[in-house]
Parts: sequence; structure tokens; C-alpha cells
Amino acid sequence: MINRRDMASLVATGAVTLAAASSSAPAAAESATAESAFERIRRTKKLRTAVIAGGAPYYSKDISTGQWRGFYIDMVKALAEEMEAQPEFIESTWGNTVLDLQSDKIDLFFGLNPTPKRALVIDFSVPVFNNAFTMLTKKGFAAKTWDELNSPDVKIAVDAGSSHDSVVTRLCPKAQISRLKTADDATAALQSGRVDAQCLILMLSLTVRKKNPAIGELLIPTPVFATTSNVGFRRESDKTLRDFVSTWIDFNKGLGFIRSAIVTNMELVGVKESDMPAGVQL
Repeated sequence: MINRRDMASLVATGAVTLAAASSSAPAAAESATAESAFERIRRTKKLRTAVIAGGAPYYSKDISTGQWRGFYIDMVKALAEEMEAQPEFIESTWGNTVLDLQSDKIDLFFGLNPTPKRALVIDFSVPVFNNAFTMLTKKGFAAKTWDELNSPDVKIAVDAGSSHDSVVTRLCPKAQISRLKTADDATAALQSGRVDAQCLILMLSLTVRKKNPAIGELLIPTPVFATTSNVGFRRESDKTLRDFVSTWIDFNKGLGFIRSAIVTNMELVGVKESDMPAGVQL
């Protein structure tokens, strides 16, 4: 038999449960009706993206005019025009772009390699183009393979939190890895002789060497470890923005716009398509 004290306890418990349910209902409703990134872009006519200083030919800023250039700048502008929006550029670093997406600071970012760790927290488009991981090495550096780079005697510089960092951490755990704030800082470490090599995506390696041929040698460690450059998005239930951008990429690959934007901006920094190592294609 339930006594008066037990009945009071049950009533109190029920009240708490009802209160919890009623308080969570608005939150659930709010979540269900939250504006998606695609809807926000269409409403505000603004497409927010991150840009990286010193990231030519992907991204570069004209110091005299403050204008941004690069093949991903061209692509963002073309995408924004397709969406009847204006691009909004927010300066960041390669290592912070995933956090920028997660915190809703930006809507998307061109230039992310889809690693499993990143795929746990953000979404990706189809590939924009293919790329390979390379090393800029000091002159006379003997290592040629990833296995030879994976040695306690080898010092490698990377920009912290980047795909370069992820690859070197995975393939060269025995090496002495210097994780610096930016890719420019890692290049400075190589130039000053503090490290033996710097890991960079091929496109960036070609650009750095074109600016400063004395920096060292370009090495594509074997076996070649290739990746893709994609667009990253904040994880949300509405995949409209991701699917739209993927469709836009495939369509503009077919039109030749993607390749044209890449080649044209490579030439602006002095890199010709003929400078690409044999066997490596965009």
C-alpha cells in the first residue's frame, strides 16, 4: 500500500519530470527550426570564409591594397556569385580553420585535406583537386623515403594543427618535430638551419622555392602520399550547403574553371604547370 509520504514523493518526482520535459521542448523545437548555413547565406547575402596570409597561390593579401588574391579566392567569389551573395573574408590560419567552422565563425573553407580526425567533427565536399605531400629539405639532405625521414636524427618543421602536422606525426613519429604557429615560421626554421626539412603540400612547396630557390631542395618522399584539397563545412543536419558546393565543384571542373583558376594563380607567383614534378597531376 502506498502511504501519504510515498504519494507525495511520487507527485514531486512527476512534477520534476514534467518540468524537465516542458523545459526541453522549446530547446528541441528551437533546434529543429534553427537556421541552416545555406539558409543564412541566402537570407543575409553574405558568404563567410577564412583566408590565410602567406598561403599563395591559395590565398595571398596585397599589402598595398589590402585585397585578397589566390585561386581559392577566385573560387569563393564565383561560388558566392552563384549563390547571389557577397564573399566575406576572415583572416585565420590553416590550423584554426576547423575551429572557425565549429564555432560558426565561417560558413565554409576551401583548402582542407579530409583527415579521419577532421571528419569526426566537420563535413567535406567532393575534392577540388589532387595534391601530394612533399618536403623542402636543406641542400645535401640524404633521406628520400618516408622511412628514412622517420629517424631521431631528422628534424622536421610543420605548422601546428595543419594537415602537414598530421602527416608527419603519423609517418615520422620518431623524428624531431617542431610544431610552429604558421607555415612561414616553419620555412624560417628551415632557412636558418634549425631543421632539416619542412613538410608542405606540393603547391605550397613550389611557391616557396620559386620565391627563394636557395631555400633548399624539393623532395617528394616515396612512396608518394597523395591527398585531396576539399571544402570544409560545419557539421549540421541540413546538408544543403555541402551538397550545393559539391555540385558546383563538379560542374565547374567540367567547364574547366577550376583548372584555369589554379593554373592562372600559380603563374602569378611564378610557378608554371611545367614546374610540376613528373607523374604528379592536379
